[in-house]
Amino acid sequence: MSPAKHGELGVFLRSRRERIRPGDVGLVSGPRRRVPGLRRDEVAQLAGASVDYYNELERGAGSQPSEQMLSALARALRLTRDERDYLFHLADRPVPAETGPGAHVHPGMLDLLSRLPSTPAQVITDLHVILVQNPLAVALLGAQPGFPGNRASFLYRWFTDDDARRLYPEEDHETQSRAFVADLRAAAAARGPRDTEAAVMIAELLATSAEFSALWAEHDVAFRRNDRKRIVHPVLGLLEVNCLNLFSEDGRQRLLWFTPALGTDSADALDMLSVIGTQSLTADPA
Repeated sequence: MSPAKHGELGVFLRSRRERIRPGDVGLVSGPRRRVPGLRRDEVAQLAGASVDYYNELERGAGSQPSEQMLSALARALRLTRDERDYLFHLADRPVPAETGPGAHVHPGMLDLLSRLPSTPAQVITDLHVILVQNPLAVALLGAQPGFPGNRASFLYRWFTDDDARRLYPEEDHETQSRAFVADLRAAAAARGPRDTEAAVMIAELLATSAEFSALWAEHDVAFRRNDRKRIVHPVLGLLEVNCLNLFSEDGRQRLLWFTPALGTDSADALDMLSVIGTQSLTADPA
């Protein structure tokens, strides 16, 4: 990475930082702000970086940022896809594929996610790959595991890894399996015949899971839009929640948020999530 590109990267980051208001990313705007937009320490906090490291980036110094850090900065600064691609170009890093956990998160989805601080929420792809979670979603479901390839998809792991099923009571597994298969058929159809990502996943599941093969042969098709689920939490026990979905315009991404089911005592339990945090969580995220 050349010194010239280091300098351009710093200027670009500063220009994007200065255009964002704190309220745009879920931060409280204090009365004595001396700079337009976000402060450097706020961007560092949102991106999961140290303040010193981010300061070095804006000064056009420091080491070449990793692809993971660039993706985190793109999300923190609410970059469009074109801006994200330009950021990777300045850093001499390959632009991530538009699939899998490195996919660009729609800025509108991130904006809505930041406005749900008291509700577990996350953005996933149509193939059930987690892209970003808020802290309460991590506390409820567990952190994004970071698996490569098809294993990044919770749907894929549901049929290939018994540990993924610990999130739901055993008596609910059949219902979840049917819903996953019907949703995958709908998502694959929406992607069209030229898509390879969904086709590869389906082929591997047909080859490795007899349960998936049997359900796929039934040809059920239905997007998961609004579900009532029972979640087994390692600390709080059995929780009954409503899982609501908001789809992006192209259907490739979904914002999921979780509310307590009416007529249950799950509301008090969900209130405890912010207290418990992510300590001792072993559940595989849905």
